[in-house]
Amino acid sequence: MQISMKCSIAVHCLIFIHEAKGIAKVTSNLLAESTGSNPVVIRNILSALKKAGLIAVPRGTGGAELRVDPSQITLYQIYTALEPNGVTSLIGIHACEGRQCPVAQNIRKVLETPYHKIEDAVKKAMEEITLQSMVEEFRRLVSDQNGSTPVSLEQ
Repeated sequence: MQISMKCSIAVHCLIFIHEAKGIAKVTSNLLAESTGSNPVVIRNILSALKKAGLIAVPRGTGGAELRVDPSQITLYQIYTALEPNGVTSLIGIHACEGRQCPVAQNIRKVLETPYHKIEDAVKKAMEEITLQSMVEEFRRLVSDQNGSTPVSLEQ
């Protein structure tokens, strides 16, 4: 069970976009360099975030910007922008219904309720985490590392 790495790349991009406001024009190439990802992967992630209404990306010139205040963006929104059915498919059940074994015939029903509980708990936890809280944690870490020196995102 693993949440796609696209989610961590998306959070990375969103924090970068937030911190670069007024400092640097945020392009897919700049984000690719920062994340260590291929620019095509970044463009796909930005496209999904744009479709979800979380960012704006002007055609041609680039320069991604947040469209929503970071306090209003949850980790769940970011995740579902990238993986629309992600939480509901977080835990899979193997196919075995056609077997003669009574356990095989009923395992899906046995696991349905506990798996839904897990999915609901994951969703609830992700809805409680905002981009703003992650930005604040990022800033705290940078401040601790640099002794309150401001971050420079310019390359």
